[in-house]
Amino acid sequence: MKLLSFIVDGRPSFGAVKDNGVVDLGARMAGCTTLRQLLEAGRLAEAARLAASVAPDHPLDKVSFAPVIPDPGKIICVGLNYRDHVAETGRTVTEKPALFARFACSQVGHLQPIVKPRVSDDFDYEGELALVIGKAGRHIPADRALDYVAGYSCYNEGSIRDWQRHTSQFLAGKTFAESGSFGPWLVTTDEIPDPSKLNLQTRLNGNVVQDTTTNLLITAIPELIAYISTICPLAPGDVIVTGTPGGVGAKRTPPLWMRPGDTVEVEISGIGTLRNTVIAEPA
Repeated sequence: MKLLSFIVDGRPSFGAVKDNGVVDLGARMAGCTTLRQLLEAGRLAEAARLAASVAPDHPLDKVSFAPVIPDPGKIICVGLNYRDHVAETGRTVTEKPALFARFACSQVGHLQPIVKPRVSDDFDYEGELALVIGKAGRHIPADRALDYVAGYSCYNEGSIRDWQRHTSQFLAGKTFAESGSFGPWLVTTDEIPDPSKLNLQTRLNGNVVQDTTTNLLITAIPELIAYISTICPLAPGDVIVTGTPGGVGAKRTPPLWMRPGDTVEVEISGIGTLRNTVIAEPA
C-alpha cells in the first residue's frame, strides 16, 4: 500500500494511492486526521481494507503533496553511512553511526519547491532512503527491528554546506527551512520486506549524480533501529533517514550546487521518484 499526506481544497489529509487517484482516508476514518495518528492507533490493516473497497476520492494530480509525515515527533538522520561518501569526505568510518536531527519545518513534499537560502550558494543534494516507525519501542533488538517499521520513502536531505562546516556539529547546515524533501509516499513493508535490496539514484536536471544500492549501508537498517532505540524511545511516525552515498556536489571539481530553476529527483526502486524544483528564498 502507498500512503501519502496531502492538501486538497485547503484541507490537510492523508490517504492511499489507488488507480492514479487518492482514497481520502482522513475523511473516512474517524479519529484519524493524519498519517501519524493512523500509525499511533495501529490501524494500518483497517486502512488497507478500506482503500481496497472504495473508489478514489481525488485524482492524484489534483492534490498537493505534503511531506509523508508532516508532524513527526523525531527526524533522526544518519551521516557517513556509505563507504564511498566517507571516502570522498576524507573521514574515517566510525565504530557507531553518526546521528543528527532535522526539524519538520525543514522538509516539503513531492513536487513542492525546495528553498535555497539567501545566506548561502552551497546548496547540496543528498538522496536517501527514509523509514517511518510503525509502533513504539525501546531497546529494540536488531533481529526484530524491521517489525517496528511501517514503511519506506525517499528523502532529499538538502544540505547547506558552508553552514554545516561552521562547527563540528552538522545541524546548522541540515535543517534550513524547506531545504529538504520527503516523499512522494510511504510504501508499507508488505511491499518491501527487505530494505537492503533497493536501488537508489539521485538526478540533478536529468543527470545522474548518485547511484547506489542499499546493501552498501555501513550500518544496516536493523542495527540503526537498535542503536537509536537504545538512546530514546521510538514512536509511531518517527522518521529515520539512513544516509547518502557518494557523489555529493560539495566533493566534485568544481562543486555542483543546486541552483534556482534546477530540478532534483531521488528515485528508489519499489518506492518511486521524489521530484522537486529549486527556488530562491524571497528577499
